[in-house]
Amino acid sequence: MKLRQLQYICEVARRGLNVSAVAELLHTAQPGISTQIRLLEQELKVKIFERNGKRFVAVTQPGKVILERAEAVLREVEYIKQIGSEFTKEDQGLFSLATTHTQAQYALPQTIKAFKQHYPDVRLRIHQGNPEQISDMVMAGIADLAIASETANMHKSLVTLACNKWEFCVVTPPDHPLLKDRELTLERLVEFPLITYDYSFSGRSLISKAFSDNNLKTNMALTAMDSDVIKTYVELGLGVGILAKMAFDTKRDSGLRSLDASHLFASNTTHIGLHRGKYLRGYMYAFIELFAPHLKRKVIDDVLHRE
Repeated sequence: MKLRQLQYICEVARRGLNVSAVAELLHTAQPGISTQIRLLEQELKVKIFERNGKRFVAVTQPGKVILERAEAVLREVEYIKQIGSEFTKEDQGLFSLATTHTQAQYALPQTIKAFKQHYPDVRLRIHQGNPEQISDMVMAGIADLAIASETANMHKSLVTLACNKWEFCVVTPPDHPLLKDRELTLERLVEFPLITYDYSFSGRSLISKAFSDNNLKTNMALTAMDSDVIKTYVELGLGVGILAKMAFDTKRDSGLRSLDASHLFASNTTHIGLHRGKYLRGYMYAFIELFAPHLKRKVIDDVLHRE
């Protein structure tokens, strides 16, 4: 059994069983990949992939177990490489983080700016997606950590660390009737079409729960993947927006108005998701502490390596 063979089967699974895509990614020949996978199957005496002719069409049941363990082996190999890099180039390397649009656009910029000032030689790569997608990126080793609010959609194998709380606001056009009300209420909100996050994003469950707990039926005109899209359609007059308060900027969003909704919806918490047992470079600890000052190195390690 060779590490290269484990890399091949994991990449084939990640890329939808497309061997050609894997060959292009790894700069090798497609027949060579197929041969190495066949040799591995012969050694293990089980089929990892179902075939239709020469094409892979599915992962077998034993193949799913093998892939899970192979991913773990490859992660451990990567951790060993990182340990070497830590002691030879403490302030250099690649740092990949996966996060949602709202976090990338509104919560992280100042942290990233400060981080780059301290670690100018670290290459920072930001991947965006919904909580489930960014969780998968960490599990696959594409990203070192995930930052999101909805931990329910994160992979169960990830360790999550609470960072900071944030509130919701209601956004309207500048001439909207809600702006004349003395107090914003849920009962008043349901009189208008609403625009908010998709079900997999940023506290949508808290928004839905607030209305359902009060037996209120909403007219959900539109759901979107990020805060900027929500604001765009509010400006077009399609409804009233409910979004993270941090995503509203008075100067940038001068064509809109914001109403505090912290008394209507429960506050949300941003979390960092890490693979259990992961080896973190020194600058990764520094980034986490810049984003959430209470998460010192010892606190992170205690949670990360807890049995």
